[in-house]
Amino acid sequence: MHPTRKAALTAIALLAVATAGCEPGAASTSSHRSSAEPGCPTALTRAEQAVKKAEAADAPWKGPTTGPEAAGHGKSIVFIAHDLSNPGPAGVAQGIQEAAGLLRWSARTLNGQGTPAGYRAAFKKALALKPDGIAIAGFDTGSVADEVKQAKAAGIPVLGWHAAPTPGPDGDPALFSNVTTRVEDVAKISADWIIARSGGRAGVVLFTDATVPFAKRKSDLIKKELATCSDVKLLSYQNMPIPEVNKRAIGEVRSLLSRYGDKWTYSAAINDLYFRHTAAALRAAGKDGAGAPFNIGAGDGDPSAFQRVNGERFQAATVPEPLTEQGWQIVDEFNRAFADKPASGYVPAVHISTAANSGGALSWDSEGYRQAYRKIWGK
Repeated sequence: MHPTRKAALTAIALLAVATAGCEPGAASTSSHRSSAEPGCPTALTRAEQAVKKAEAADAPWKGPTTGPEAAGHGKSIVFIAHDLSNPGPAGVAQGIQEAAGLLRWSARTLNGQGTPAGYRAAFKKALALKPDGIAIAGFDTGSVADEVKQAKAAGIPVLGWHAAPTPGPDGDPALFSNVTTRVEDVAKISADWIIARSGGRAGVVLFTDATVPFAKRKSDLIKKELATCSDVKLLSYQNMPIPEVNKRAIGEVRSLLSRYGDKWTYSAAINDLYFRHTAAALRAAGKDGAGAPFNIGAGDGDPSAFQRVNGERFQAATVPEPLTEQGWQIVDEFNRAFADKPASGYVPAVHISTAANSGGALSWDSEGYRQAYRKIWGK
């Protein structure tokens, strides 16, 4: 072959290889995945096993099956929500109304407006109503310590939902019981889902509300678990208080996309509410709702979150609290308090819901909890 022609053909071949490597989404990505193992094979294997267990669809009732019969008609309880724009407390409130209605108790919901001043004002209003029980949701007892002490002095038991670091009797001052999944379990499985789904390679944005100690602790635990995989990079740890998410989400997402671009492949948030409001910004940026960044909500699992997950619209998974079930549990814990019995000690197991395992449902609860509580209460 003529030397000049040979050189030309060689140059063309090299150009073709270089061009192929520069195509968007070209073989460079797949070869990267196939030719290099992630830097955390042990963590990846462990995460995959944990996620497989948490995604199992069956959830038979493992809560209490014995307890005191229902107190007489006419009991009254007040539920103080952190902020009713937060779908977690709002979902629990619905469960309380349902269970209290069955027992012919009155149940009233007050909005804490997402601020310590709002929590105190709502608690003072609750005390003025002279109820038989008060529950607080989504904020810690420290912000209403004086009011909790007043309730106890008046013989009014105080329960919590996500109001203390651990389930059961907890808090300072102590609650009769704090109804929640274990925050350590929720945080760990949320991070493990990112590790497992990404094959041990992800660029993550983590959203939190640092004004709520329970939420801040959850996001810190997510961060800690993500760090067990060296090829999972935490790009940004974003503090957006829940009451501000509606106003700030679009600007924050635009800034994140500008800074990280396609390096941002996964997100986790302390609850699903964040992805309700970040979706518009991701859509405006031309992102595909079924593509990256793949988002997981570490808690709540309200109907709108399930709609996003089921429709693959900018949320890929949720770690749902059994919200309605937990409303029933709060009523049962009150019933135990009214009967001078100890708290049940029940803690729901963690679950991951995705489009593949939700069956189109808009919530997740254990199977048979209503029947179990009705039997306990004699209803």
